[in-house]
Amino acid sequence: MQKLISSRLWGAGRASGPRGRGSQVWILVFLGLTLSGCATKRDVRDLQTTISALAAQQEAALAELQGLNIAVQDTLRGQSDALFESRGEILRRLREIEQQLITLHELTGQNQRALATLRELTPLGGTNLGAAFGDLEALLKQLSPWRKGPFDVCGIHIDAEWRSDLKWARLESHVAELAGRRILDVGCGNGYYAMRMRRAGADLVLGIDPTVLFVAQFEALRQLLGVEDAHVLPLRLEDLPPRGRAFDSTFSMGVLYHRRDPHEHLSELHGTLRPGGELVLETLILPGAGDDVLVPPDRYARMRNVWHLPTVAVLEDWLETAGFVDVRVVDVSPTSTAEQRQTEWMPFESLREALNPDDPTLTVEGLPAPQRAILLACA
Repeated sequence: MQKLISSRLWGAGRASGPRGRGSQVWILVFLGLTLSGCATKRDVRDLQTTISALAAQQEAALAELQGLNIAVQDTLRGQSDALFESRGEILRRLREIEQQLITLHELTGQNQRALATLRELTPLGGTNLGAAFGDLEALLKQLSPWRKGPFDVCGIHIDAEWRSDLKWARLESHVAELAGRRILDVGCGNGYYAMRMRRAGADLVLGIDPTVLFVAQFEALRQLLGVEDAHVLPLRLEDLPPRGRAFDSTFSMGVLYHRRDPHEHLSELHGTLRPGGELVLETLILPGAGDDVLVPPDRYARMRNVWHLPTVAVLEDWLETAGFVDVRVVDVSPTSTAEQRQTEWMPFESLREALNPDDPTLTVEGLPAPQRAILLACA
């Protein structure tokens, strides 16, 4: 656009130049005739008319040039603003990356020796693990808190906060056959479900989670368990190429209620799937058959970042609005303190502390206690 405007300005100058010089010649001729006494009154009136017309043309040309100048300035200002905003966005992302690198550096500074020792303790290193279980367990605990599990690593039982195996048992018989599929696991944590998917025959599993600690946990497990063709990257869903449609199945479990805009998240999930691909969605819901959405005024079950709890009917409508078809509910279950609890590997407060001690059907905020639904849908 800037180039086009510049060309117009350059063309306007070239077009008006010859007309101006020709008019100046005629004015000089008329002035000469008038001074010599050869010009008539009609000639003078014609000259005055010509001068007036030229003045009007000059004013029009000046107004056009002023308009073009304003347009150029507006264009340059807009481009400058856009460049400034783009630069600001780039700087913001760079600061985020820098902070992630600092966090990763701090984490690896604390755990690099642990991870190195873990590699040495693997059977591939030829070390007798039986003499090193105590050290190995201490090293793994340096990566606490462990949110998803359980894992059995070289004879050590990692009893994570979540009995993720219970959720897997509720969904595995309902999802499409995983063998040979390319799978995306959004908000995968330490990769527990990614490993279950690979065990079920998935061709490739990509897990994404922005929490660097969970990525470090996965790397430790990958070294010790020999995990192949499953990967966990410190990314958010929006960091992936939009509308890539690269996956046969996409899992989003325990993520939707953490997103301010559920419609945007569901649309992004739709864009990850090939036509006919399957979405596995698990999220908190509001009990009941209506079309209500609970928006917690502050915290929900002591969590600050829970933005919405829809009923199942609303959730189905959201999925259809995002372009999914064949939406179906395969499980609705309350979350129990047997499934989510404090353990040696996650020593902080958990679900028990988030429930009303006098009425466990309510949270400490007086809201309905957590219930979760699993829905399947096709892209």
